Amino acid sequence: MSKKRVYAAIEIADQEIRLIVLEIFEARYNVLRTERVACSGVDKNQKIVDESAIVTAIRQAITNAQAALGYRIERVLLAVPSVNVMRSSQKVRVQIEDGTKNIRLFHIQQGYKNAIQKRLNEDVEFVNANKVTYEVNGTVSQKLPLNQECEDFMMDVDLLYADKETIYSYARCVEQANLEILDLCLDSFAIGQETAALTQSTEKVTIQIDLEQNHSTLALFSTGRLMTCTTLDFGYLWFIEDIQKKYKLSDEVCYRLLQNIFSGQEDENSDVIIYIEQREDMRIEITANELAKACLPRIRQWIAAVNDACLPIVRQGKSRYVITGQGSNIPVLKDLDKSFNASAMIYQEQAIGARDGAFVCGLGMAYAWQDINRIHHDDRISANNNELEASIDSINQKASSVEGGFTKKLKNAILAEEE
Repeated sequence: MSKKRVYAAIEIADQEIRLIVLEIFEARYNVLRTERVACSGVDKNQKIVDESAIVTAIRQAITNAQAALGYRIERVLLAVPSVNVMRSSQKVRVQIEDGTKNIRLFHIQQGYKNAIQKRLNEDVEFVNANKVTYEVNGTVSQKLPLNQECEDFMMDVDLLYADKETIYSYARCVEQANLEILDLCLDSFAIGQETAALTQSTEKVTIQIDLEQNHSTLALFSTGRLMTCTTLDFGYLWFIEDIQKKYKLSDEVCYRLLQNIFSGQEDENSDVIIYIEQREDMRIEITANELAKACLPRIRQWIAAVNDACLPIVRQGKSRYVITGQGSNIPVLKDLDKSFNASAMIYQEQAIGARDGAFVCGLGMAYAWQDINRIHHDDRISANNNELEASIDSINQKASSVEGGFTKKLKNAILAEEE
């Protein structure tokens, strides 16, 4: 019987900590818990400016999840920002020297270990294996070539590196929260796993846009690889900046207002009041028309900035945009998808319990970990093993000793009819 595996993924995002806990059982992914804790410890450049605030928020998110789940979370997958991303491809020849002439997991692990020892420079650190392919007896494949007969084989390992200082500062926050890091993952790479940008880029170049509160990360995927990343230093909060300053609104209110722009055309939004707030010194009333006239021009400016940044890529051939992140929840973006200089789609998360663009990265980390763990073969999970097993046993005992509510009601109804 397959063993249930529980993984927790943490993203230190703009102004909040996001935690998602998943259960993987027989290739099925079930979201067990999501947590979001407000935190202002990260600046607009995704640099940590208040470590203690972030540590406190991480502890709060973990505590909330543990209280709901009934077991401790001891280690996590951690997303790191796509800052100063670099690539390097390493070809490694692996000799089968034990006389069996059979490829075993040990040989693949050996080749992988040799590949990731490559260092580019002092400013970056290895994060993810972008793509791993194997050449055995002249045949190239991404599948693990276990038990194939040969004297040697080649491994082509595409490596991803990111800003060393940023990685260490993010990892330090998690460790200060008394958590072990199971693995690191670039946020763009994780999102590309969940949105299928990685796999679909074999047919068409994909430009992934992670729209967050204070920044937008553009990631280029091609031939099944993450090629490069860049960041625009304004996000969805910039869309509504003028109204926020005028009425001194909170970030949370501004986000909700952006979700109430009903049409991509200014003149189609009515004068109906959609927000009212009474303060001691003033009364605030915002109409749909005022909101649209203030925000839509800026949204179009943002799209124009994306188009300009990606124009050289779009000119080279077939390409498409995939928009995700918390900002992808803003409905009016669907009305403006034709404004991009290539086909564009808003990615809609379908995972039950996490249907929100904010959780795409966390979900993708679990997929990325499962993929590379075919090589690592790491049995560790995020939950405390003993407490998880005790929780499962308790649930099983209740299920076997007490009939479910619907079954019991149905049985009583049948017996009542027979009487």
